[in-house]
Amino acid sequence: MAYRNFPGEPWTIGWGHTGDVHQGDTCTPDQADKWFLEDTAKVVAAVDRDTPQDITQNQFDALVSFGYNLGISAEEHSTLLRDVISKNIPGAADEFLKWNHVNGQVVDGLTRRRRSERALFLCA
Repeated sequence: MAYRNFPGEPWTIGWGHTGDVHQGDTCTPDQADKWFLEDTAKVVAAVDRDTPQDITQNQFDALVSFGYNLGISAEEHSTLLRDVISKNIPGAADEFLKWNHVNGQVVDGLTRRRRSERALFLCA
């Protein structure tokens, strides 16, 4: 069943799919898996296109998780990505932690997610 975690956010269904989703929509587990693979492939392609080829697999994976959750456009225009491109790895890692707000309020779940992404990004 389609859901919104917070007022004003897009309708979401399955494992985080937001494209053309409306209140009341439902999906099967197979459809959720299909959308997840399609949506993830788009984020993987964007991260691959937008980041230096010498980043580590863990850095790449953390950026994919971040981009999947926030959207490619947010990542493409982020200081985090600019720091990755300029090889400011400590600065990029700290940028993850700034993306834990919804409507100006800190969200515990996003804080946990961003800490996990940061830890993965810094893992050798």
